[in-house]
Amino acid sequence: MTTMAATRRMGRQSWRIFSMQARRCSVAHDHTSSSDPKLTNFGYREVPENEKSKLVGNVFTNVAGTYDLMNDLMSIGLHRLWKDRLVSKLHPFPGMQHLDVAGGTGDVAFRVLHAIHKAEHRAVGKLGGKSEAKNETRVHVCDINPNMLEVGKQRAHKLGLENVEDLVWMEGDAEALSLEDNSMDGYTIAFGIRNVTHIDRALKEAHRVLRRGGRFLCLELSHVSIPGFQQVYDAYSFAVIPAMGELVSGDRASYQYLVESIRRFPSQEKFAAMIADAGFQEVQYENLVGGVVAIHSGLKL
Repeated sequence: MTTMAATRRMGRQSWRIFSMQARRCSVAHDHTSSSDPKLTNFGYREVPENEKSKLVGNVFTNVAGTYDLMNDLMSIGLHRLWKDRLVSKLHPFPGMQHLDVAGGTGDVAFRVLHAIHKAEHRAVGKLGGKSEAKNETRVHVCDINPNMLEVGKQRAHKLGLENVEDLVWMEGDAEALSLEDNSMDGYTIAFGIRNVTHIDRALKEAHRVLRRGGRFLCLELSHVSIPGFQQVYDAYSFAVIPAMGELVSGDRASYQYLVESIRRFPSQEKFAAMIADAGFQEVQYENLVGGVVAIHSGLKL
């Protein structure tokens, strides 16, 4: 009996020691989990969320000077038609307050402004006088990268748009826009949303700054929907584009990231669901070139 009692006491002591150790491990694990930064994707790499913005910034600082040229080469000039299609779906109008995000080089903003000016001229022709709406028109070009904005300003100078009052340049983050609620009639983002750290936050910011009836439009490289074409597209993307980036801009790594970031971007259906979750109505998407790119749209109602 004495031996059995001693055994039971030893068992109870061992259980108490095990329980104490388990609690210590649990506390240590919880502490580690709470202090470890959340991870997000940077291409195929997993990086801390608080580092992605800097890494993406480095990419676009490196490629800013050749960004538009590379777009021409990579898409064989098709990106121009895609952007034209994006702006046609926006339906710009005189007096419009528009925001183009991640559009530092001005490629989309210039198109929007041109479309507004054309609409103004048509309105003047119909009225037979001067339109007052032009003074209210503002196309805001927002980009987190000052180097990209500088390229856009240089392009504006060459186009004779450097002193145009209705073109506004602003450095800003898609996830935290420095614009008032319900202040914009339109929001576009082309080839930029896959680079933000929190896509859901960027979408909610888009919804916040748009007025009722405001239109959200996103042009983004997406997922190929044509059977058999995916293999050809992958071979081109991973073999040709990084090599082209190295040849044109001396930067293979940045274009390797850009290719990888396309593959990590949500499918057309999942991204449409994210847009709806942000509060947009009548969410739709249009595939171009078999899903190589897609234009997603939504309305704030």
